[in-house]
Amino acid sequence: MMQWEKLLNSGRFDPAKKKNVQLDAYRSEFEIDYDRIIFSAPFRNLQDKTQVFPLPEHDFVHTRLTHSLEVSSVGRSLGKSVGEYLLDKYPTLSQIGIQSSDIGAIVAAASLTHDIGNPPYGHAGEEAISDFFKHHEYGYIWQSHVKINEWADLCNFEGNAQGFRMLVSQNNGLKLSYATLAAFTKYPRPSQVFEKDKKRRSHKKFGFFVDQVNDYTHLANVLGLIKSNTDCWLRHPLAFLVEAADDICYSIIDLEDGCTLGLVSFQEICGLLAEILGEKFKPEKLDKYKTQTQKLAILRAMTIGKLVDEAVVAFCQKEEEMLTGDFDKALTDIIPSAKALEKISLLSVEKIYRSKPVLEKEAAGFQVLEGLLEVFSKALNHKFYQTELFSGRDKSILRLLPDDFPLEGWGEKVNAYPLLRALIDFISGMTDKYALALYRKVKGIALPGA
Repeated sequence: MMQWEKLLNSGRFDPAKKKNVQLDAYRSEFEIDYDRIIFSAPFRNLQDKTQVFPLPEHDFVHTRLTHSLEVSSVGRSLGKSVGEYLLDKYPTLSQIGIQSSDIGAIVAAASLTHDIGNPPYGHAGEEAISDFFKHHEYGYIWQSHVKINEWADLCNFEGNAQGFRMLVSQNNGLKLSYATLAAFTKYPRPSQVFEKDKKRRSHKKFGFFVDQVNDYTHLANVLGLIKSNTDCWLRHPLAFLVEAADDICYSIIDLEDGCTLGLVSFQEICGLLAEILGEKFKPEKLDKYKTQTQKLAILRAMTIGKLVDEAVVAFCQKEEEMLTGDFDKALTDIIPSAKALEKISLLSVEKIYRSKPVLEKEAAGFQVLEGLLEVFSKALNHKFYQTELFSGRDKSILRLLPDDFPLEGWGEKVNAYPLLRALIDFISGMTDKYALALYRKVKGIALPGA
């Protein structure tokens, strides 16, 4: 059984950190996590990464940045409420200096980073990277140069695992606290699992690539996380709150964006949210607000508040089962509003996620990311493997890679997996606009300055 005293360890994932470092007098370690994330370049880049819709000229819709900020806000509320419950149930937590605000800060910081590993063009970007290695000539060509589990990583790009990689990278990782990193990791397993349990929510996706297994093992050992089977661990309990914050926000806010763009009617939204609000839904009170935007904002706030309350109750009921691993479901699947959220999900798929603007954005994402991967992958293959084909064009292409890209220092044998991981780091870290601009340049569609 996991222990909260260990799970809330404020130590940092920073092997170079010296002992007896003076603590910040004004911020807890978990508040420092939050601030580091806010000021980081990967987080800032989320402002130009698609959430669901391409950005229209007039009506504001959410980007990955605004979505992440909102998820973090909801996460803080969930964490602080749960924190009050945990401090009352486990008095030793107060004795070691834990406050409810600390738990709120952990969930807020982890929620802030939950999409930090997502590539350009949303989930279509994830699929485009995976498909390149599965199907493209200059993606599939690498299979013979990597191990089986490394190939599984390349053929199944996962934003959650990419996020973990970014957060713990020895070069530019944010050196967050152990507790925040574990709360971030909703899927504590590698890509290739021989004992995958479909009934466990934490096995649905994967949370770290094969070259980060040792990093997560170290994290798990520090926090006392329990293994469920080979290379799979039980979730940190606060990861359930991070997941719930995300589920609550995208369910309600994607619906709001859909209404803003005219894909879902205001009447449909009222009917769906009324099922969640119950007696709190007072349509006559909406009449005092003049605009539909104001009415949507009120309904959204009330609905999110109700869902937060339900999720906190569900967490407190299942907390002991989380510590033993007997509970492994999404909190939003067991709350009273679960059926209403399922209806929202079905409508969102039909009218929002399959709408023309979204499908056009996804099609563009496939084209752009496949094109970038093809050009750079081909040049790298020619430089290190099919050297007789290495051309002046390839040389020019490779000069566009970042200065810290590992082109040198390999010796006689080039390790293809870290080489390709570095390429994916470069491309998945791009913003939507930068990816499109670079694609046009490397394909000769647009010249620099044109």
